[in-house]
Amino acid sequence: MSFYELIFLIAVCGYFIQTIIFMIGMQKKFPKIKEEKIPTATIIVAARNEEENILRCLQSLDALIYPEGKLQIIIVNDKSTDRTDEIIEEFVLGKPKFKKITTSKEIGNLKGKTNAIANAIELATGEIILTSDADCAVSPTWAKTIASYYQEDVAIVNGFTSQKVLGSFSGMQNLDFIYLLSVASGTINLNKPLSCIGNNMSYRKSAYFEIGGYESLPFSVTEDFNLLFAIHNLKKYKIIFPFDTSALVESLACPDIKSLYRQKKRWGVGGLKSPLRSYFVMASAFISHLAIILLPFFFTTTALTILLFKLFIDFFFLYNVLKQLNLVNTLKHFFSFQLYYILYVVFLPIVVLLNQKVVWKGREY
Repeated sequence: MSFYELIFLIAVCGYFIQTIIFMIGMQKKFPKIKEEKIPTATIIVAARNEEENILRCLQSLDALIYPEGKLQIIIVNDKSTDRTDEIIEEFVLGKPKFKKITTSKEIGNLKGKTNAIANAIELATGEIILTSDADCAVSPTWAKTIASYYQEDVAIVNGFTSQKVLGSFSGMQNLDFIYLLSVASGTINLNKPLSCIGNNMSYRKSAYFEIGGYESLPFSVTEDFNLLFAIHNLKKYKIIFPFDTSALVESLACPDIKSLYRQKKRWGVGGLKSPLRSYFVMASAFISHLAIILLPFFFTTTALTILLFKLFIDFFFLYNVLKQLNLVNTLKHFFSFQLYYILYVVFLPIVVLLNQKVVWKGREY
């Protein structure tokens, strides 16, 4: 066996072991509280220049099923320059559970979306804060399902997000989203969190204030990631990521390569502050995918067999997740996802190390 084949095999075996661990964690079950004990909740959505998407989001929030008088929905117009504010204003008129605010106060050194959310939390009446994004549509049972997991010792509950599939470009992004969230779910449920996503996240308001709020945390372009680890580091609460289809959220995929690149770079820059264990996870993926790129130069039957094994691992992992989410049909985009996955896993770390400037919602960080 050549040195290339040996390194490729070791990396893929590590990748396989990690995948099994992720699957074990993801399938962990959690108890729910009775409906009469479901806590009050505040949903926060920050919107900046989302005139094309915000109405879909608002309509889904309006259709939520939640115990009467226990739900507040705050929509933040984050200094939009398009018709976002007007659309929100028209929609929330006469709907008492909705509250619209416009970001005006700068809290500490907070910037952008993080500042918008912090402004809303100051006005939140719910015991639980749920967040989503303006390009998302939540299922009617989303908030109630998430809130039902709040046993007394639980501080954060995360949920799965899929992406609306309109073709191969959005299809590969959807598979990537599901893959990454499955990894996040598995690691969080094993009490070794690596990441989360703010478009389907919730946390106990008292825990948020216990860590001093966003203003007490170092600035990050991934505010959800920052908050996750701050509460985890308290070492007194449970953080869970149940695999529950009743809590599913659907977001919109990036419309073009440029916006997708900016999204991935923002996540990559935010991930630089990950714990050491995340670098071991990324290392096996990086070496495995680099070996695939180098395969034409070191082609052997053994190397091809290792490649097929790696593809099987990803397919098997995604199939099991998508089957439970009733999204198996999106596996037709598996090979476009694999091409995309191979390229960004190898090249994104290089890009992030060379340049950490982030452009997000028309702002530079």
